[in-house]
Amino acid sequence: MPKSTKLEVIIPAYRMHTQSFLDVLDGLSEEDAMKRIDGRTNHIIWMAGNFVNVRYGIAHVLGLQEEDPYHELFYMGKTLDEHFSYPSLNELQENFHAISPKVYQSLLDVKDEQLAEIFQINMNVPFIREDKLNFIGMCIGRQDYLCGQMALMRRLLNYPAMKYDVDEKILY
Repeated sequence: MPKSTKLEVIIPAYRMHTQSFLDVLDGLSEEDAMKRIDGRTNHIIWMAGNFVNVRYGIAHVLGLQEEDPYHELFYMGKTLDEHFSYPSLNELQENFHAISPKVYQSLLDVKDEQLAEIFQINMNVPFIREDKLNFIGMCIGRQDYLCGQMALMRRLLNYPAMKYDVDEKILY
């Protein structure tokens, strides 16, 4: 049970994103995960890396002292650069499994007072209060977006549509 009622929507979404992330990558080859469409799209490796980096962003805002080993490649949606050596899908999934349960536990433990703390992201949008709660909410939105992009790329690369399987053994 979460300590904050403000996360009643966030926590189920976070857990579903865990499942979706694993489902969208299921069966993809490393070679195909590096393909771009007409040189105009990001490749799945970049999208997956940005997804994992967002989880590290949530970790940071919740006070966890965890560092994304691929931070420099993906932080703030850094532009894909074909000259960089990107990690493999397997490396990204290992990174994902390392950070995700820690973030999940922190989401359960965080209190309303912490969520209300100002967290400057310099968006300068008048209707968004720049606090920790809204930052986490925006991270959830980013992960939705990235899963959708990866699901579309699966289809463009001639893979079957992603399944929405739930592995009940994964508790984060």
